[in-house]
Amino acid sequence: MFEKKFTKIANGVAYFSGLPTTFIVCVALVIVWGVSGPVFGFSDTWQLVINTSTTIITFLMVFLIQNTQNRDGAAVQAKLDELIRVSRAGNHFIGIEHLTESEVEEIRDRCERAAKRHDAEASQKENKQKASSDIANEVAGNVVSKIAQGQKKRAAKPKTAGARRSTAKRKSAAE
Repeated sequence: MFEKKFTKIANGVAYFSGLPTTFIVCVALVIVWGVSGPVFGFSDTWQLVINTSTTIITFLMVFLIQNTQNRDGAAVQAKLDELIRVSRAGNHFIGIEHLTESEVEEIRDRCERAAKRHDAEASQKENKQKASSDIANEVAGNVVSKIAQGQKKRAAKPKTAGARRSTAKRKSAAE
C-alpha cells in the first residue's frame, strides 16, 4: 500500500520537476527572493530562508528521483532480459546487471571481440561474393564481346556471286 502511493508520488514529482514550467517557477522564486533582499536588509534570516528551502528540496528530490531512476532501470532491464530470452542471443546475459563491475567489463570485452570476429567473417564472405561476381561479369563480358566480334566479321564479309543473284531475285520479285 505505502509502496504504491510512494511510487505514484515519486513518479508525479519526477515528472513535474522535469517540466520547463517548473524551472521557470523556480527561477522566479529565486528572483523574488533576490529582489526582497533590500526589504529585509539582507539579514541572516533572509539568507537562511533560501538556503534552508533549497537544501530541503534538494535532499528530498534526490531520493524521489533516485527511486524513479531505479524503477526505470529495472523495467528496462526486464524488457531486455525478455528480448534476450525470446531471441537467439545467449540466455547467459540475463541478470548480468547483478555482477560486479569487473565481471561486466569482462563480458563486454568478450562481446566486443565476438563482434569484431563476426564483422571480419562477414567482410571476408562479402569479398568472396564480390570476387565471384566480378569473375562472372568478366566472363559474361568476354562472351558478349566475342559474339559482337563474330557479328562484325559476318557483316564485313563480301557477298559471293550466288548471294548477289538471290538478292537481285528478291528485289525483282518484290517489284
